[in-house]
Amino acid sequence: MKDLTPPKDILDPIEIASRDEITALQEQRMAWSLRHAYDNSPFFKANFDKHGAHPDDFKTLADLAKFPFTMKQDLRDTYPFGMFAMPQDQVARVHASSGTTGKPTVVGYTQNDISNWADCVARSIRASGGRKGDICHISYGYGLFTGGLGAHYGAERLGCTVVPVSGGMTERQVTLIQDFKPQIIMVTPSYMLAILDEFRRQGIDPRESSLNVGIFGAEPWTNSMRGEIEQAFDMHAVDIYGLSEIMGPGVANECVETKDGLHVWEDHFYPEIIDPATGEVLPDGEMGELVFTTLTKEALPMVRYRTRDLTRILPGTARSMRRIEKITGRSDDMIILRGVNVFPTQIEEQILKCAGLAPHFQIELISKGRMDAMVVHVECTADMSSSDARDATARELAHHIKSVVGITAAITVHDPNGVARSEGKAKRVVDNRTG
Repeated sequence: MKDLTPPKDILDPIEIASRDEITALQEQRMAWSLRHAYDNSPFFKANFDKHGAHPDDFKTLADLAKFPFTMKQDLRDTYPFGMFAMPQDQVARVHASSGTTGKPTVVGYTQNDISNWADCVARSIRASGGRKGDICHISYGYGLFTGGLGAHYGAERLGCTVVPVSGGMTERQVTLIQDFKPQIIMVTPSYMLAILDEFRRQGIDPRESSLNVGIFGAEPWTNSMRGEIEQAFDMHAVDIYGLSEIMGPGVANECVETKDGLHVWEDHFYPEIIDPATGEVLPDGEMGELVFTTLTKEALPMVRYRTRDLTRILPGTARSMRRIEKITGRSDDMIILRGVNVFPTQIEEQILKCAGLAPHFQIELISKGRMDAMVVHVECTADMSSSDARDATARELAHHIKSVVGITAAITVHDPNGVARSEGKAKRVVDNRTG
């Protein structure tokens, strides 16, 4: 893989500022953001008043704990624009979730918000090893989902040539990568695996492609998956983090030279870690739920938004800004099976240990008598033809899951391409339990 470490002289000064400088900027911007939310959003005024909090209570960053949390349900309860802090004629764009589990969550941006967002994504691409003049192939979905347009504006801000492919049409994705020769691809990690399959189906060596770096986000993925992709393509695989309620992609990003966690762009987003059960703020280094407060957002400021993502805050390394550990689970995607907490990424780790299995999988939860049970659907590679080999691999995987994760799982090994593919966020868990 190429050395893509960015020279220090192209970084934003705040990226390598002292912690005292960063803290001073955060306190200044936090005071503005709390006041802006209180004065201009009826929701936040009512929520602050209900909990006896007022912007004047904020003096230092430690005072943020006096303010109430914001939840995803608040966005649904105020659908569509009830949390906005700017009049409609100053809202330049809206994005929204799919709304598959109820009303969608709607977020808004002023022109200044969009500009700041582009800056954050451009910084993220540069941290990943991208440079002005690179060709950037974007396979995130365009539309109400923030991924495609967020990546697009950031890549243009950095000075890249953008190929706005969006998701789907996997055969065409490979053709365009071969023909246009991009240095960067931005895509969900699960869909990158589908692109990898298509390279191999066409008989093309992915290691000979032009790609130098893949910037992967929108779903949890493991370091084992990173190794799988990096080895297959001979390129860097770097993690980007974001969520639409806070901004979109570009809230935090790994640095290609270290790949040791995602640096939060703390000049725009202030992170906390809380105990998900009690709401107590935890010190840096302890595992808990990630909470964000926006520092510069105009149309939809967010105060102590509970992301449900589980991680911990670590000191800065390649940048002065603090890091969050790679997110491999959410408090709301955790499976509780017979009293054991299980995350899909834990299952993925065990699958990647087994030779002869492709990295595609799906977890099915079923009822078995009075008990819940798990079936892990995996698929074999093309060179595994015998039923004996499949049975042996199924036993191996079941053993790994039992010994490492602590649960008994049934394993179904399908033919190649037997597990449903994703062109966006992967659907890892299917709940077919009754009752």
